[in-house]
Amino acid sequence: MSAQNLFYRHARLHAVSAVLLSRGAESAPSEMVDISATGLCVRRPEQWQGVPGQLWTLDLLLEGDAHVNLEATCVRETEHKLCFEFTRIPEDRQIPLWNLLGGYADRVEAFSV
Repeated sequence: MSAQNLFYRHARLHAVSAVLLSRGAESAPSEMVDISATGLCVRRPEQWQGVPGQLWTLDLLLEGDAHVNLEATCVRETEHKLCFEFTRIPEDRQIPLWNLLGGYADRVEAFSV
């Protein structure tokens, strides 16, 4: 990788979890692709009607019946996935999220564009 095209971001943990996306009366089930300390990517639901820039509520169902409900903005969409940036993580939901992330919460990784 060329140093000119090298960037850093929070490390992404590849994990599988059911995710319910909801916004007003709209909702769509999906599955998590990966998660970091600042956001997550999910598989794009077949009937997706959202657009980047919209605020969504994400309900993550984690191992051991842990449930994390948070707010995130859709920042990118592709044919197969949606990427969200966390805007609000309630205090009582932070511990299950950090437990899931483990060492990934404090790491960065290189990527290129």
